[in-house]
Amino acid sequence: MLMNRETSSLLVVDVQERLLPSIADGEAVLGNCSWLVGVARRMGVPVVVSEQYPEGLGPTAASLRATAGDAPLVTKTHFSCVADGCLAGTAVEQRRQVVVVGTEAHVCVMQTVLDLRWQGKEVFVVADAVGSRKPADKEAALARMRSHGVEIVTREMVAFEWLHDSAGPLFREINRDFIRDN
Repeated sequence: MLMNRETSSLLVVDVQERLLPSIADGEAVLGNCSWLVGVARRMGVPVVVSEQYPEGLGPTAASLRATAGDAPLVTKTHFSCVADGCLAGTAVEQRRQVVVVGTEAHVCVMQTVLDLRWQGKEVFVVADAVGSRKPADKEAALARMRSHGVEIVTREMVAFEWLHDSAGPLFREINRDFIRDN
């Protein structure tokens, strides 16, 4: 199945200031999350941002929050956004497809993704926009999610599938502003 911008939402899980320095390749994960949020917003794909216990882990990284603009921000204490109930009434609940990015891949991302999958959602995890403190944990999480029917994709796969074709000004705009030099 292909991702479709008309039926997709983008969920950014717990990309928080105090956690990011501990994430392997944390700056790259942050950059890829921000890139994808920018693409989603330009294409009209709704974005939802979660924070795990912000009192302890701090807020969402400032650069990412700025890119997300007025996207809904939900907070939680459960590792899974679904178990916490914080996605109720958001685009993630309302749309069939959920593209997921964030940290940590083997904890909050994976638990949220498996719960979304068990709800019957079509779930896509962006491999270059998720991270864990240890690379082995990330790899194990990606393998486990894949074994449960979750699609593992890259940020460019998401962008090109949301675009669908190269005709028209949207492709030229996304290509110019996001793809060509990134």
